[in-house]
Amino acid sequence: MADKAHFAEQAMTYMSSLYSAALRMTRNPADAEDLVQETYLKAYRAFGSFQEGTNLKSWLYKILTNTFINNYRSRRRRPTETELDDVEDLYLYHRLGGLEAASMGRSAEDLVLDHISEAEIKAAVEALPEPFRLAVVLADVEGFSYKEIAEILDVPIGTVMSRLHRGRKVLQRTLHTFAQERRLPAPADVPS
Repeated sequence: MADKAHFAEQAMTYMSSLYSAALRMTRNPADAEDLVQETYLKAYRAFGSFQEGTNLKSWLYKILTNTFINNYRSRRRRPTETELDDVEDLYLYHRLGGLEAASMGRSAEDLVLDHISEAEIKAAVEALPEPFRLAVVLADVEGFSYKEIAEILDVPIGTVMSRLHRGRKVLQRTLHTFAQERRLPAPADVPS
């Protein structure tokens, strides 16, 4: 049984990464702050049930994700609300700079992404259906393993793999369409 006195010491180190994830989920700074605050309140109340030696970060992300999903479901029952498009920068790929990098084995995808702004990539990620977006953000942005994502989302690993595959394919098609509109060279393996 975990001691609540150590909660702040242990859990608060994850606040900035939880806020970043919350911002990507909610797409609104105020909602992200509310989500993180609600997550920490729930985590504090349940900290006595946290098992020492298990992954605290994963446990906090599970609370964050479940809180977001519950809030999302409750919002869907309400009239439509307008959300701000003020989202933290999202980096899907690490890019090498300069012309030398292009000749040093850069993939066709990297070359195409050089012509697509981060805002356009963020918009493509945000356009993903919510279950796919959560899986893609947790895997490709936050770096969680399939097993950790399955625990956070409380779904089987197969569901995580399916959502990631489908979400990445939708994202790939969206970026491919954008590249075609700009007449950029397309990788051979991208479906039309």
